[in-house]
Amino acid sequence: MGAVQLTLGGIAVLLGVVAWGMFFATIARFVRVIRLGQPDSTRNGPFIPRMKTLIKEFAAHTRMNKVKSVGPAHWLVMWGFLLGSLALFEAYGEVFVPTWGWPILDDWSLFQLLMELLGVGTIVGILILMGIRQKNHPRRADRQSRFQGSNFKWAYFIEAVVLIEGIGIIGVRAAKSALGVHDTPVWAAFVSHPLGLLLPSSPNLVTVFAFVKLMSATIWLIVVARTMTMGIAWHRFSAFFNIYFKREADGGVALGALKPMMSNGKVLDLEEADPDEDTFGVGKIEDFSWKGWLDFSTCTECGRCQSQCPAWNTGKPLSPKLLITQLRDHAYAKAPYLLAGGKRDMAGDEVGLSGDDMYAGIDVLAIAESQKALIGDDGGVIDPEVLWSCTSCGACVEQCPVDIEHVDHIVDMRRYQVMIESAFPSELNGMFKNLENKGNPWGQNAKDRLAWTEDLDFEVPVFDGDLGDTEYLFWVGCAGAFEDRAKKTTRAVAELLHMAGVKYTVLGSEESCTGDPARRAGNEFLFQMLAQQNVEILNSVFEGRERKARKVVVTCAHCFNTLANEYPELGGQFDVVHHTQLLNRLVREKHLTPVAPVAEDVTYHDPCYLGRHNKVYDAPRELVGATGATLREMPRHGDRSMCCGAGGARMWMEEKIGKRINVERVDEALGTAPSKIATGCPFCKVMLNDGLTARQSDGQASEKVEIVDVAQLLLNAVKRKPEPQLVPAGAPSLDAVSDAELDGKADEPADETATETPLPAEDK
Repeated sequence: MGAVQLTLGGIAVLLGVVAWGMFFATIARFVRVIRLGQPDSTRNGPFIPRMKTLIKEFAAHTRMNKVKSVGPAHWLVMWGFLLGSLALFEAYGEVFVPTWGWPILDDWSLFQLLMELLGVGTIVGILILMGIRQKNHPRRADRQSRFQGSNFKWAYFIEAVVLIEGIGIIGVRAAKSALGVHDTPVWAAFVSHPLGLLLPSSPNLVTVFAFVKLMSATIWLIVVARTMTMGIAWHRFSAFFNIYFKREADGGVALGALKPMMSNGKVLDLEEADPDEDTFGVGKIEDFSWKGWLDFSTCTECGRCQSQCPAWNTGKPLSPKLLITQLRDHAYAKAPYLLAGGKRDMAGDEVGLSGDDMYAGIDVLAIAESQKALIGDDGGVIDPEVLWSCTSCGACVEQCPVDIEHVDHIVDMRRYQVMIESAFPSELNGMFKNLENKGNPWGQNAKDRLAWTEDLDFEVPVFDGDLGDTEYLFWVGCAGAFEDRAKKTTRAVAELLHMAGVKYTVLGSEESCTGDPARRAGNEFLFQMLAQQNVEILNSVFEGRERKARKVVVTCAHCFNTLANEYPELGGQFDVVHHTQLLNRLVREKHLTPVAPVAEDVTYHDPCYLGRHNKVYDAPRELVGATGATLREMPRHGDRSMCCGAGGARMWMEEKIGKRINVERVDEALGTAPSKIATGCPFCKVMLNDGLTARQSDGQASEKVEIVDVAQLLLNAVKRKPEPQLVPAGAPSLDAVSDAELDGKADEPADETATETPLPAEDK
């Protein structure tokens, strides 16, 4: 052991002790800070399913691989960090004794191969990730980058450290190979062995490489220990916990049902809630649960959520990534005040601390942060425009590789704004009043809920107190009953069920809004009122029937989600199917047989609350195929489908900023050159219709393109053409005239080529 070894080794150990001490002290502080959030016992178990999810997500990188170019590279870097720790701690021995290695393992060729692969994989992986970051850097004005708003200094620091670590692993191995420390087979040192042939045989060289490796790790430890908000670094540890404690124990993402409104770790019973003791949503950062604080701490600023957000992509101020990072920065800035026992009432007055010098010892910046409103356009942490731009489509949640629950957090903040502050977009006033007084957002009379049946040539059965042998309750929904364009879908479904011999009934005037728009807008009280009323009615309708026999079919994706996923919390257990699922089964079982193929090009828009929120992707597409139509997929489809703009109660709010979301989606649909744009939700149909009308009015879309529900396509396909009749000489026979031409709409593509709407690439 020479002077070089003693000097560099001594420095490495001394700085290492300091760095590791700082690091573990910061972890202890993390625990204290995250526990500032509200309790949430729903995350505690069951252990085995949660652990299976954790292992699957990190080992197989199931969520990271949603971006194909990033997933494999990040997988290499991740394992380089986890197993590469063996090489890091080995360096503490190598810096003193260049020939040192792990006992037993060091003489095992497979271990040497593993270390070689980790070193090479780390270098290759980080170089790919660095290239991706630069390729998608927001410095280019023509690129809408998912990295916009991310902290590039932090990113470059982490990338440099990872690269140095990878080079350090290979460098030490190459120097030891040059020194002839081990008789390692070339196949187990396929990079370091050739490099070793180029290096001098020197113990000091091994020590230097080991020292460099240790110093990069030591600097990293010191920097991250002093920067608790560096999620790009801390996610290496917190992501494991964030994945384990995700909302759904079965591994599903936090979509479908909303997280119930909770207070002090329990689901809030609004009838027994105490405004002085309970929290109604989130009005202050400390009102978020500890899982919310863990979410904020885990954000890596990768921007996948941002790249998929319809609001961000159309020029709105909402970025799910920036929302989370703003909450994170506020939380950690305010934490010293909260840890000291500080607390403010609704008026902003201090109630947690007392005395003449109650703020003694608390950082003045933390005190200033404690005085900020969480939501506010004048110095608030989150601007109201950000909060109300969300469509609750769930694209952010679906794409997040570390399972952050953006939508739950947004709705929790909306709940406080609506129920406590009465601060919400003025357009929602009318919708709330209509729901409360009329049971539907349009304010129509309940007696008109059966108006859609008037032009049908068969009688629609209405529930009269006895289901008898009825198989399905057809939940029509507010849009299906009152909105003219949605009525066409309702009639098509009713006619198809009638043709298939399905015994069904409707509730008529007894039906009311499921409460979806009220809940997504934050009016939990109104949702509870509507939902409990509906559950009571439905339970009385299905009285005496077992769970599997309580069958409900719905045409609205939002009704489908609410009835299937949220009503069980209120005692409503039903077997809910979407009309595309039921119709697809009827076609498969030959109860409905397409006999008049729809010779058209059709593109299908996935409704967010049918697709992403409930994973129903195949049935609508199979139905489109069954009609004989040619399906042309949009670039963003399936779990990457873009929202129509109606969710999150945005249907009743005007878009005042940026491009209209429905117009953006229609532009993408027109890019596939369709004759028809099909969907499976009345809200989507209305929004897409409006977007198409806008494009037709400015001459950017053919007048022949139309928006239809999948059920309408199927109805056209199962209806036979009229029998040939005598026609004047020279006139075309009816055999040669298509159904669409009889309706005044020819079955031909609207365009010969796609419009090539510019879209973000999948792997951005």
